[in-house]
Amino acid sequence: MINNKKVVVIMPAYNAEKTLEKTYNEIYQNFVDEIILVDDFSSDKTKEISKQLNITTIVHEKNLGYGGNQKSCYRAALKANADIVIMLHPDYQYTPKLIPAIASMMAFDEYDAVIASRMLGNSALKGGMPFYKFISNRFLTEFQNFVIGQKLSEYHTGFRGFTKRVLEHLPLEDCSDDFIFDNQMLALLFYNGYKIGEISCPTKYFKEASSINFMRSCKYGLEVLRVSLEYRLAKMGIGIKLFNREGKKLDLDKELKYY
Repeated sequence: MINNKKVVVIMPAYNAEKTLEKTYNEIYQNFVDEIILVDDFSSDKTKEISKQLNITTIVHEKNLGYGGNQKSCYRAALKANADIVIMLHPDYQYTPKLIPAIASMMAFDEYDAVIASRMLGNSALKGGMPFYKFISNRFLTEFQNFVIGQKLSEYHTGFRGFTKRVLEHLPLEDCSDDFIFDNQMLALLFYNGYKIGEISCPTKYFKEASSINFMRSCKYGLEVLRVSLEYRLAKMGIGIKLFNREGKKLDLDKELKYY
């Protein structure tokens, strides 16, 4: 615990057998109360390795997508009575060593959410981020900051933390089950007035690290533009389903299959 807040690390996993143990071994266990992994119907031994590491393991009987995986992760964390939930990809692209710092930023009630930014400190290219992804990230981030009216250094990192209050109140069931889920979640945080903090994070790009292909990246980019414009329209009073304050909260009654 940090400041008497229960810290739970969630791992949305898909074919992570080659990197899971390395990621797990760099988590400072003294600061984390529980680790939960959700295996999104992997074709490798992700769930077996997770169980060997004594990680609380949940399995999907079919692939639900990146956003669908996160929804299961957050349901499980809330059912475990987490006060602070940190999402860490098990592909070893982000360093787990930042978990105590990220958790502390929320444990003392300074922020409602925290993202680990690859753009702060100019470490993205040094870590091997493909140049086209770097340019796309910068363009999309500048576009979103302009349309949404914020000043984040990036919107597209997969290393992030949230307080229990955020996860209980955002209409996450209305969000996509695809990669755009991450972006929708940040837009919803800003729309509902939550405070988002940032911390600089080194990153690593290598063969086993999860990464979407060029075509999926293009689709994601177009969806990011759409989410930003929908946010602006909602702020202007035009009804947009995603930003409906009566949207669907996480369904905690939905069954989770523990492995």
